[in-house]
Amino acid sequence: MERSMVLLLLLIGNLAIIHMVQAQSQQGFISLDCGLPTNKQSPYKEESTGLQFTSDATFIQTGKIGKIQANREGDFLKPSITLRYFPDGTRNCYNLKVEKGRNHLIRARFVYGNYDGRDISPKFNLYIGPNLWTTIDLERLVNGTRKEIIHVPTSNSLQICLVKTGETTPLISALEIRPMGKNSYMTKSGSLGLFFRVFMNKSTSYLRYPEDVYDRQWVPYFRTAWTQISTTSDVGNANDYEPPKDALKVAAIPTNASEPLTVEWSSTTPEDQYYLYAHFAEIQELQTNETREFKMVFDGKLFFSAVVPPKLGITTILSTSSDTCKEGECSLQLIRTDRSTLPPLLNALEVYKVVQLPQSATDENDVAAVKAIEANYALSRIDWQGDPCAPRNLTWGGLNCSNTDTFTPPRITTLNLSSSGLAGDIAAAIQNLTQLVKLDLSNNSLTGEVPEFLGNIKSLVFINLSGNDLNGSIPQSLQRKGVELLVEGNPKLCLSHSCRQPPKKKVLVLIVASVASAATIVIAVLVLFLLHKNKESTYLQGLVQLLPWTSTVNDTFANKKSRRFTYSEVIKMTSNFQRVLGRGGFGMVYHGTTLN
Repeated sequence: MERSMVLLLLLIGNLAIIHMVQAQSQQGFISLDCGLPTNKQSPYKEESTGLQFTSDATFIQTGKIGKIQANREGDFLKPSITLRYFPDGTRNCYNLKVEKGRNHLIRARFVYGNYDGRDISPKFNLYIGPNLWTTIDLERLVNGTRKEIIHVPTSNSLQICLVKTGETTPLISALEIRPMGKNSYMTKSGSLGLFFRVFMNKSTSYLRYPEDVYDRQWVPYFRTAWTQISTTSDVGNANDYEPPKDALKVAAIPTNASEPLTVEWSSTTPEDQYYLYAHFAEIQELQTNETREFKMVFDGKLFFSAVVPPKLGITTILSTSSDTCKEGECSLQLIRTDRSTLPPLLNALEVYKVVQLPQSATDENDVAAVKAIEANYALSRIDWQGDPCAPRNLTWGGLNCSNTDTFTPPRITTLNLSSSGLAGDIAAAIQNLTQLVKLDLSNNSLTGEVPEFLGNIKSLVFINLSGNDLNGSIPQSLQRKGVELLVEGNPKLCLSHSCRQPPKKKVLVLIVASVASAATIVIAVLVLFLLHKNKESTYLQGLVQLLPWTSTVNDTFANKKSRRFTYSEVIKMTSNFQRVLGRGGFGMVYHGTTLN
């Protein structure tokens, strides 16, 4: 039994060490110094945190690089000195690989620093995928700003987009992605935009990585009505949130022990919804006759009835649903209970505002298909960034989509690649756009044949071949379902069957005036073959006389002897050379019917 317990403790210890090593190794961290040249400067270790930053060049294909004015460089850490700005296009997006279904902290930093010498601070919008996250307005923020959100991606790809809204040019200084604990920061709906994150300390130094394994940034906060208490002992922080131990080693208590400890703030609008995460640890040595217990009241309503902080350990009291504040004025009070002999305390507090991101991203299969098409033809369109279909005003050029409602992923219904310099075969990835109703490939340099798979696309209605030197026939699948396919202006593109059909002068078509038996067709073929060789025999003449119905066939051929048929007529008469009767002296013989 004792041996089993020792082994269990060793296992727990090893798992704890593995977790700590993974956290300290920055596993899953993305730290981008935007605008950093891709030379010997990248990657580099930021001195104050030990975080490794790299250039953003491989995560975005657009924008230009800049640098804040030299006299401002001393005011910022290295990741905020360079920047990337976007004078071209409306929407410019970063593409990042993340873990689907897991909470991620997303932090973006913006410093203008008069990089362009124009002294005009920009204003623009910031999007997560197809949804507006926030507006960045640097006009009054001389020292820049940072925006932070905790968000669960719905796919393994995350897009952060800067969208131009006026005359000024969007910019970004740094972009950081941090995977969070899987059971933390859960909401009933929406993502969590950081409102504030504080620890109760009189100092001016903030905390982040490596003290915080998730690289959350904690700002010191204190009020004159409070008294600070602290400990030098180790304080455990093992729960789903893991606030920094240094944040738990200090706390605030009300100077007047009978008064509540109060934290107040104002909402941007009365409709703002909040989630609270309060972290508590008992860091004083209590006597046997001492008790610390208090209730939490938020906006005048009971939030939690009885908090008893664990000795040198952590408990986190959190919102299970969002709350609003009366008239936009918010108040959290920690009120001593009747049985408590000590005032309440607070070590750290996080407050987040709900950010609703209701618009569903475009169907994943459609996105993969259109990106494969883009790669296949090496297309370079500045407006092909971000979500292909949403929001509606930023839909990719050449696409139409079905946007039924915000909760249903949009589907691509129209793809217009006319006059796009396309070359080679029609991309196979087009078949994965299963809701396509129109495909325009006109005026390019496509070669090869129109593939059969286009007939499997839902609801396609007609094919337009005008302006092509197409001598072939429509693939059977296209005849069956119909395709709104525009391919004129591709002189080297042919339709299925026409690329493989026998030469025209080798085709001999048998025209049958009426539906006859198999014997009739065989006799007619024999007649035509012998007549062509000028070897009409008495046996044949007798056979014709013995079979009176063959005179009709003979007369039909005699009446049509001098008529010439165009190749397109032959295609129609033979139903696209569908039925082979045999091989004659001039080549294959096909079954057909006259047009009148």
